[in-house]
Amino acid sequence: MSNRFNRVLVTGGAGYCGSILTPQLLDMGYSVTVYDIMYYGRDHLPDHPALTVIEGDIRDTAKLAKCLEGTDAVIHLACISNDASFELDEDLSTSVNLNAFEPMVVAAKKAGVKRFIYASSSSVYGISEEPDVTEDHPLVPLTLYNKYKGMCEPLLIKHTDDNFVGVIFRPATVCGYGPRQRLDVSVNILTNHAVNKGEITVFGGSQLRPNLHIQDYVDLCKILLVLPDEKIANGIFNCGFQNMSIMEIAETVKKVVEEIFPDKAPINIVTTPSDDIRSYHINSDKVRRVLGFEPKHTIEEAVRDLCQAFQDGKLPNSFDDDSYFNVRTMKAIGAK
Repeated sequence: MSNRFNRVLVTGGAGYCGSILTPQLLDMGYSVTVYDIMYYGRDHLPDHPALTVIEGDIRDTAKLAKCLEGTDAVIHLACISNDASFELDEDLSTSVNLNAFEPMVVAAKKAGVKRFIYASSSSVYGISEEPDVTEDHPLVPLTLYNKYKGMCEPLLIKHTDDNFVGVIFRPATVCGYGPRQRLDVSVNILTNHAVNKGEITVFGGSQLRPNLHIQDYVDLCKILLVLPDEKIANGIFNCGFQNMSIMEIAETVKKVVEEIFPDKAPINIVTTPSDDIRSYHINSDKVRRVLGFEPKHTIEEAVRDLCQAFQDGKLPNSFDDDSYFNVRTMKAIGAK
């Protein structure tokens, strides 16, 4: 498919998913503006003539509005990400994840943006006994992160029209290697422990967690830029690939790490009780049926990519360096 737009602005474009998305959008021929508060730095972004990098806070609507001038499409990734971040500063998370959202949407529409892609989260469903959680399932958030992700969805749809098309995707937990690496999400945590501690601790184990390889996440963002308006307008799409229990993920990690690092075998799996009871099994049939999008990359592939990064020395000090851990970084810099 050919590009529908020329200029794309990515909020949070220097983050974990943005660090993969941004260079791939440049490779596709887009002019890209990254608008990011830079909690995790910018050194991992490419040096490219079609890339503009702006250090900015999405709560600064006036600054963001200026950057939106001439932009065709927005991919909104920026947020205080993951549930634990809310232990940090509820005001920070509320102001970024909820209060800044509608003013940004209004500013984008006023600037003439034609398409607004919003990364919500499959965690909006909370805990569900349903064997397959579809997009119609009620939202029963367990944390403010989940709650705000869900509350922003209708705020986007409220402002959409034929000239300002909005689409929402609810990704599963992202995993795999990225230039701005996170080691505080389940698959990545378990892999780090297996490679560098020789032991995996599983909290609980029976909880089902949907996962999505970071490349599939990025591929979905890319296809949402090029599909015709009528396919995506006001659409909400789950996107996960493998619904596995935490224990099944641990066993996959053990198998791959023992194969790639045979000197580390046997890697023990230790189980311990958990009060994190989130468990849900998302159904991603709609994104396949309506958009023709099929996730291709497995959890095993994500583990292999991380092992390769460890082998190549790309992830030094993987327990001590705060930059791999969102909450630790925000505490260290005193984010407000």
